[in-house]
Amino acid sequence: MSEYLHAALSLAADGLPVLPLRKGKVPFGNCPACAKNACGGRPNMKTPGPCTCLHPCHGWAAATTDPGVINSPAWWRAWRDAAVVAYHPGGAGLTVVDLDNAEAITWAHASLPATRIVRTTRGEHWLYLGVMQSANAVRPGVDVKSTMAYARWLGTGTGAMTALPDAVRALAVKEPSTVRPAPHAITVSARAGGGECRHRTPAYLDRGIAMAEQRITEAREAVHATVYRTFLAVLSTHGRCGCLTEAHIARLFTAAQAKGESARHCTDAWTNAMTRLGL
Repeated sequence: MSEYLHAALSLAADGLPVLPLRKGKVPFGNCPACAKNACGGRPNMKTPGPCTCLHPCHGWAAATTDPGVINSPAWWRAWRDAAVVAYHPGGAGLTVVDLDNAEAITWAHASLPATRIVRTTRGEHWLYLGVMQSANAVRPGVDVKSTMAYARWLGTGTGAMTALPDAVRALAVKEPSTVRPAPHAITVSARAGGGECRHRTPAYLDRGIAMAEQRITEAREAVHATVYRTFLAVLSTHGRCGCLTEAHIARLFTAAQAKGESARHCTDAWTNAMTRLGL
């Protein structure tokens, strides 16, 4: 039996939803039936557990405590090639404050209540009892992993685990004043043929931006995908004529961040959409 499979079964028996990670500390890719989330996720990756294909698909959402699934042929092949055992903190009622360097650890000792500490390769995981929204880069070198996230299993750690404090919950709260426009200004070629661009009429451009904001705001699931698709739609219509300004981009980023997206994800989604369209 693989050492990773043995560890996973032991952790699952203790109520910790587990999943294998491959080299690079990333989840295994979806199986062909689930490629590009064609199966709809589990459902749409809102809750942990494998989809009906029973492969370790959909990243954190594949985490399970079911020994039959963990020890199944499809999962056994993943354990054979695994490099890390991971778990879904939120599924176990936990929150992990991931401290990635010495400066982050110093900040935690000065700012957060003492709790169980697990040593990592570069820093520490501080484990608290309680569940919250996950958030990346809440401070330099600090991520919060709970719901819809996974963390590496690195041992039981030391110290008594304490209840999730308000100081940690506050890390995921986005202050309205911190919202910033896109750090990369959009640079596109002028409209071929010259002349005034029809998109510069307020009724056309403003209506398009307002509809994009509404689409993001009304998203109830798959927010990441909705933001990307909305950015793609805006750029496909307005990206080649020079209409879009920093103010327009800022409105879209603000709508996305209000739905919980990070500034980094907004920038990545915008850049990826531009790349796809050849802008």
